[in-house]
Amino acid sequence: MEQRQHELPSASHGTRRALYSLHFGQRRSGAKVYLQASLHADEVPPMLVAHHLRTLLAELDEAGAIPGEIVLVPMANPIGLSQSLQGAHHGRFDMASGINFNRQFQHLTDRIASHVDGRWTGDGADNTRLIREAAMHALAAVAPTSETEALKQLLQSLAVDADIVLDLHCDHEATLHVYAGTPQADMAALLARRLRAQALLLCACSGDDPFDESLSRHWWELAERFGDRPIPATGCFAATVELRGEADVDDALAIQDATALVEFLQDTGHVLGPAPAMPEARCAATPLEGVQPLVASHSGILVFHRALGDRVRAGDCVAEIVDPATSAREPVIAEVDGLLFARVARRWVTRGLRLGKIAGPTAFRSGKLLSL
Repeated sequence: MEQRQHELPSASHGTRRALYSLHFGQRRSGAKVYLQASLHADEVPPMLVAHHLRTLLAELDEAGAIPGEIVLVPMANPIGLSQSLQGAHHGRFDMASGINFNRQFQHLTDRIASHVDGRWTGDGADNTRLIREAAMHALAAVAPTSETEALKQLLQSLAVDADIVLDLHCDHEATLHVYAGTPQADMAALLARRLRAQALLLCACSGDDPFDESLSRHWWELAERFGDRPIPATGCFAATVELRGEADVDDALAIQDATALVEFLQDTGHVLGPAPAMPEARCAATPLEGVQPLVASHSGILVFHRALGDRVRAGDCVAEIVDPATSAREPVIAEVDGLLFARVARRWVTRGLRLGKIAGPTAFRSGKLLSL
C-alpha cells in the first residue's frame, strides 16, 4: 500500500488541509477502481466501512490479489470535517458558499468531444484511452477559485480514469440503497445484490452534477453522440452507495459492507479469486424519477407510522405531524406504491422539510431529482 498526501490551497492565513489517498495493487493490468468515503463529511458510517476496507485491501495487496490499482480515499472531505458550529457538525454544505459538497462537479462531455474531435478510431480500447486522456486534460485546465473547488477538482481527477467508482454515503435514517445511471443498470444490479440493497434507483441525469455522474455520464453521452464509433457506455461504472443512516456506526455492519464491496470487485475481476455465491436480489431497480419525496405541509411534531423498509400503497398514512398548540394531527400520505427507504432524523419539522422518500416503480418527476 502507498499513502499519498494531496495539499489543498489554504483558504485563509494559518490554515492548511490535505487529502489522503491509499493506493493498493500491482498496476500491471491497467485496471483501476476508485472508492471514497464521506464526501458529505457528517456522514460517518462510510468512514468506518473505509477503515475496514483498508485492512481487507492491504491483505489482498500483500497476497498479490489486486492486479490493477484500487484507490481508497478514506476521508473525502477534510473541509467539511472541520465545520462545527456550537457543537453541531455541518458537513453537507460548504459554509463558505452554501453549496452542497456533492453538487457542481465538472460535466465533461462537450470538452472531451472537442478535444478528441477527428481522432476517434474504430477500436473501442483506443477510444477509451482517448476519452480518459481528454477528461484528464479538461480537469487539469480548470482553475479553482476556492479551497472547495480545488477539493472537487482533485477528487474528480483521482477517479476520472477508473473503470469503477463507488462514492460511499449514508442518509439520515435509511435502508441500504444505491443510485446509478440507467445505461449501467446491469452492473448496478450486481452491486445492489452484493450489498443486499433494498432499493436501486436509476436515472440518466439527476441534475446538479453530483460526483458519481461526473465520472460516468459522459461515457453514455459520448456513445450516443458518436454512435458510429465503438465507445463503451460503461467505460466507467459509477454509483453512489447509501450505507443506511447516520447513526448506523457499527463495526459488524461496516465489516459486512466492506466484505460485500470486495466481493463485488471479485465479480468484476478487479480482485482475484472466486467470489462467494451471489445473494438473492432484495429489490428490483426503479427510476429515480419515480421517488416520491414526502414533504411537511406545516410545522409540528413528526410521528412516523411506517418503518424503514415497509412497503406502502398510495393513500397510506406514513406519518402524522402533530400541532402542539391545537392538538391537530395532519397526515402525511403516500402518493405512490413503493418502498419507504429513507426518512429524516428530526422529529420537530418545519413547513417544506423533506420527511422521507418512497421508491415507486413509475417515473413521474423531472428536473432536479436529488434533495438539497
